[in-house]
Amino acid sequence: MKNTIGQSVAVTLFGESHGEEIGCVIDGLAPGIPVKEDAIAHALSLRRPAGRISTARVESDSFRIVSGVFRGVTTGTPLCILIPNSAKRSTDYENAPRLARPGHADYTAHCKYHGFEDFRGGGHFSGRITAPLVAAGAIAKEALAALGITLGTHISSLGEIRDRDFADLAADFAALNETTFPVLDDARAAAMQEYILAAAGEGDSVGGVLETVVLGMPSGVGEPYFDSVESQLSHMLFSVPAVKGVEFGDGFALTKMRGSEANDPMRAEGNGATTLTNRAGGIYGGITNGAPIVFRTAVKPTPSIYKEQLTVSLDTGKNETLALGGRHDPCIVHRARAVIDAVTALVLCDLLAQRYGTDYLSPKK
Repeated sequence: MKNTIGQSVAVTLFGESHGEEIGCVIDGLAPGIPVKEDAIAHALSLRRPAGRISTARVESDSFRIVSGVFRGVTTGTPLCILIPNSAKRSTDYENAPRLARPGHADYTAHCKYHGFEDFRGGGHFSGRITAPLVAAGAIAKEALAALGITLGTHISSLGEIRDRDFADLAADFAALNETTFPVLDDARAAAMQEYILAAAGEGDSVGGVLETVVLGMPSGVGEPYFDSVESQLSHMLFSVPAVKGVEFGDGFALTKMRGSEANDPMRAEGNGATTLTNRAGGIYGGITNGAPIVFRTAVKPTPSIYKEQLTVSLDTGKNETLALGGRHDPCIVHRARAVIDAVTALVLCDLLAQRYGTDYLSPKK
């Protein structure tokens, strides 16, 4: 089972939804990077459930950094973060029949691990395991910010409701960082929340599309083909539970254009070049071109719903009908934003370390 991603800056995840603790190990961070515990706590708060549009399981996400940090900065050795599970209610699973939840990894995990998997709350496959990723990403975001690299993610669409586009990136990023429901237009945010509550009232769930923009990434980072910027970001993004699609720049819309429309015109600027449009999303040939990196992720509706669903028993192999109880999100798109920001920051740190060396991220280089 592979739970590590990254080359120069690598992250390993561990734990289960209803285990004692979950956590991560970050290896390859340069020494001297400030580690701000309030920034980590804030990032975790953006992932935490909030109100009727989220699950009733609310974890405090108190965390401990048990290695790799001394006097408030990274030491350069493996950094380990532990987060206890304090709001688990395992009897919801232990005393229930083993019925595979449609859309979840229950069946595939059972096939892979021969029934020895911790199935409570999805075990290792649960979205709960993204909390350590968010904690790790908060450290990565601070390292990037010191280099002038910033990023932000908003809910681009939920059902047929669309948010406005990014405008003033710095102001929009700042606003998004202060809200648990990352939408740029307040009126559309209210409409989206009503849409979620309507689905929840029917025992159902909804998905949506997140749009991310990265500002300040230098040109020339990334590799052609197998280690392209798109490849490495997509690898990490598809590792986030419920993400079922990724597109860069204008993505699939490019298929409806001619080359004359799809190409980004270029002009000389200083010692380099700039693009007049950004249909490619800041990446040419797998390498950054200096324009903002733009991508969107499709997040599917939460598979845990209260409607009856056809399924099979993992104990008997017979057909069954599943009616879920327990605590579940009618939508996870708004919570997934914090995860997307975190994993993006981690990949960017890894890409920069591959290009310029690990010490590039250190303020004392």
